[in-house]
Amino acid sequence: MRPSKTCLYLLILLLPLPALAAETGAPDFSAAHKRAQSLPRLQSLLISHGGELVFEQYYNGTDPRRPANMKSASKSVISALVGLAVEQGYIESVDTPIAEYFPEYISAERNSDKLGITIEDLLTMQSGLETTSNRNYGRWVLSDNWVEFAIDQPLVAEPGTRMLYSTGSTHLLSAILTRATGMDTKQFAQQALTRPLGYSMSYWSQDPQGIYFGGNDMEMTPRQMLLFGELYLNNGKHEGEQILSAQWVERSYQAHARSPRGQGRFYGYGWWLRDLAGMQVPVAWGYGGQLIFVVQELDLVVVATSDSDPDPQRRGHLRRIYDLVEEAILLPLRRASEESLAALQQAQTEL
Repeated sequence: MRPSKTCLYLLILLLPLPALAAETGAPDFSAAHKRAQSLPRLQSLLISHGGELVFEQYYNGTDPRRPANMKSASKSVISALVGLAVEQGYIESVDTPIAEYFPEYISAERNSDKLGITIEDLLTMQSGLETTSNRNYGRWVLSDNWVEFAIDQPLVAEPGTRMLYSTGSTHLLSAILTRATGMDTKQFAQQALTRPLGYSMSYWSQDPQGIYFGGNDMEMTPRQMLLFGELYLNNGKHEGEQILSAQWVERSYQAHARSPRGQGRFYGYGWWLRDLAGMQVPVAWGYGGQLIFVVQELDLVVVATSDSDPDPQRRGHLRRIYDLVEEAILLPLRRASEESLAALQQAQTEL
């Protein structure tokens, strides 16, 4: 009985990258390294395949032991924490209205038009609330109560209908986690996520009420970011242990909202879904170039960290990272996988 095309493709994914390169003449990562060296803001580039670290380089004087500020890539971590809270029974469902956690801010007497906002609406950036990011970010973080400020924003769309990217939405999720679990968000993250992965949380800022910043200022080393990406690559498993449910990972990767930022971009549960190398790739994205790419088709995770200080070159830098990952990593490896699959199929016909 001959193996199916699917089985053959799975065999390709199980091959170590060096073996894959030897079989197909696929390029190594020297081209990616050379392009990375030309990026003055890049600080690290790491690649894992099948759980094995196959490329790790640091640039522009970066100390690999120093945690990187993940910026908005931490929104993907907040999403994982919500999933864990649901699995552990702290949160009944993503369909739960957020008014249950904020009765002092949302009631029949106050903000009654927001009674229908659910936890899922926050996860998918479809709360309908005016954004607290971009032009409103400064006023929000200078306010005395970030939770109240975010909830009191006007409703500019029907909840669940339109994506409005807002860090206030993920900060509300952090506040919900705190109220639902009886622990602060960092303590819950340590207990439910990072300790099972083998590391501890680093610095993480808090709002005036002590709520950990939901969606910004979380710090991890690039290797820890890689471990987090591998958790999603492996459908919630780490070293054989199911830490996060496979169902949550699957729902996180579904295109729940279409991004207004351009074609080929969608949003799941705290993850961007971006068209790269002919694949829809989940990306944890952070300001300035803090990125985790999870490429299930290639059994691959790519991490990049960058200098996040404001600079006129920042926007061009992000585009160059995407191009580097797509052109010097994903496309060559996808071609190599396809060539190996073709070679195996040819060998199959000759049996």
